[in-house]
Amino acid sequence: MKAFWMTALCAAGMGCAFGVPAQTPVQWKLATGYRAESFHTRNLVQFAQDVEAASSGALRIEVHANNTLAKLADIPAAVQGGKVQAGETIMTSLVAEMPIAGADAVPFVVHSYADARRMWGLQRPLIEGHFARKGLKALYAVPWPPQGLFSVAPVKSSADFKGTRMRTYNPATVRIAELLGATPVDVPMVEVNKALAGGQLDSMITSALTGVENQVWGQIRQYYGIDAWFPKNIVFVNQQAFDALPPPVRQAVTKAAAEAETRGWAMSEAIAQESVGELQRKGIKVERPTAELNAELKRLGERFSREWVRTVGSEANQLFIPYYTQR
Repeated sequence: MKAFWMTALCAAGMGCAFGVPAQTPVQWKLATGYRAESFHTRNLVQFAQDVEAASSGALRIEVHANNTLAKLADIPAAVQGGKVQAGETIMTSLVAEMPIAGADAVPFVVHSYADARRMWGLQRPLIEGHFARKGLKALYAVPWPPQGLFSVAPVKSSADFKGTRMRTYNPATVRIAELLGATPVDVPMVEVNKALAGGQLDSMITSALTGVENQVWGQIRQYYGIDAWFPKNIVFVNQQAFDALPPPVRQAVTKAAAEAETRGWAMSEAIAQESVGELQRKGIKVERPTAELNAELKRLGERFSREWVRTVGSEANQLFIPYYTQR
């Protein structure tokens, strides 16, 4: 009977007789460049807690936020090189080495969370293929709230942008401004309120969440839910580190990742709605774009899509052909 109970304790990982210790838990570090308060980071922390609980403590994941373990731009290389076991980055930061990740930033293609989910379903196998060649494994991806249009005056069509100044921050937003007939003005987000107060800006494309965080009410009078694009963060792990885990622990990670993706999308959508509500409470008029403006933006999306496909090549067709034809 004594031998039976000692065997049971060993099987439960509680330690064995004759001085043989219980198995030491595996410790992972997960790097992210985002603040601890970000909903993405809060979701990561919950993911780590779920993994620890599901694996009965066999795997513990420490989440290091706010660039404290590695800078956001350096996280993929750090995970690939094994300096850290897991990480999170925004997918558009991966474009130089895997152009298909840039689908997240092609304007006016994805028009809703449902569209964004469909896009991710088609994009994920392609991203996973690139990751596999780099010794990485994708765990899950979650979008930021969609990009909307802030304006100091009502906008009914592209004609209303003529002679105005639009805040830009990358080549894509510069091109949008130019195609709409607005003058691009490069302004960091932290200086937007100063630029608005000085009459240097008339409009900008950013999320309602960013507008709330930067308290843009005042000069801004309008917010249009144009859902210009849905940039995603992706969480990934070093493949060797994952493969070294016992099968039940790998299953726990995979299951917790699927739950984190579902939870994260719900969090993103809820925060988007809350942010729009806060804009309304601060006196900003919230509207959907007019039918005319919406049609014009969709035509821009088709143009950007064609240009992106020409730049990226056949892999882009593997994503966009089914995206546009299989609804």
